[in-house]
Amino acid sequence: MDSEDAYRWRKQVVLGLLMIAIGVIVLLDRMYYIDAGDYWHYWPLLLVVVGINQTIGYPSPREFGNGVWTIFIGLWLFACFEHLFGLTFRNSWPLFILAWGVKLVFQPLVARRFQQAQSQQQGFIDNPEKRHEK
Repeated sequence: MDSEDAYRWRKQVVLGLLMIAIGVIVLLDRMYYIDAGDYWHYWPLLLVVVGINQTIGYPSPREFGNGVWTIFIGLWLFACFEHLFGLTFRNSWPLFILAWGVKLVFQPLVARRFQQAQSQQQGFIDNPEKRHEK
């Protein structure tokens, strides 16, 4: 199994486990075993988990960027719902402009890093003797 297949498989497994967990919580809530209303304010943290899942492994630069945005949106929503650091939807929207600027600055660096990692990985695949060098 190559690294891209492993990445896709892991991504699917994590999303499947999240769906199972959400289904179990909703079922237990509907059967009155738990009161899920006490825990629904944590739902943005599921976005953080999905974003982390997108960024680890061997994602493309685009998938990595999407994962970082998903993490940012999940943390922002959680901070707004919980009023952490005094953040509300009304006063925190400039964070998106700031994050967009950071993305524009780091995008060429991330793309170059992914290119180097991909060429190194391709070199290891083409020449197995390089794996033992260091």
